[in-house]
Amino acid sequence: MIVNEHIEDYINSLAGDIPEELDRLEKWALDNKVPIIRKPMQSLLAFLLKERNPRNILEIGTAIGFSTLLIEHYAPCDAKITTIEKVEMRLKHARKNLKDHPNITLIEGDALEKLEMLSTNHTEGYDFIFLDAAKGQYMSFLNSIRKLISDKGILVTDNVLLEGSIAESKFSIERRDRTIHKRMRDYLYELTHSEDFMTVVLPVGDGVALSYFNKNGGDA
Repeated sequence: MIVNEHIEDYINSLAGDIPEELDRLEKWALDNKVPIIRKPMQSLLAFLLKERNPRNILEIGTAIGFSTLLIEHYAPCDAKITTIEKVEMRLKHARKNLKDHPNITLIEGDALEKLEMLSTNHTEGYDFIFLDAAKGQYMSFLNSIRKLISDKGILVTDNVLLEGSIAESKFSIERRDRTIHKRMRDYLYELTHSEDFMTVVLPVGDGVALSYFNKNGGDA
């Protein structure tokens, strides 16, 4: 936990109720130890979606579809949502949970390959992208994201602080975790030093990076 547990519990207690369908799915995920976005991230996503009113949304990392359905609930009713997942164990639940939602398109397969496909064939930019996939691959996704995001669009990246270990020296990180530690540091450095992204990193949940895209650089 990055933020003091008591403070986070209090903030979570102020959050409004989520729809019954999402509440049931969240309880199922917690009971079955399936990772889904945390309460603070749910609230932040809801706020951003209401503030931005995006019409064309891309999610990278569907899991069982909880975050996808939350995005649908808070996005405009005419928004189109595309979501990508490759893990069959998660896909079998995502297919069931998303099947009655015609404005959601589930793309099955490796995210890097599917993003390349979308960047070649998709003509309309995404004005809201939520990245919550394999953390070690975030940097690999970035070139395709740059092609897919619309000018003045926003990229929301979850889980960027690695339970706080991102601030530690690589020598204090277990050897098995050093690769992902370095890759995430590289990803955050690129986002915060790029001329076409303006990024703020927040200690929300397991850390979130909010990146505003301006393809011409400079002032928005």
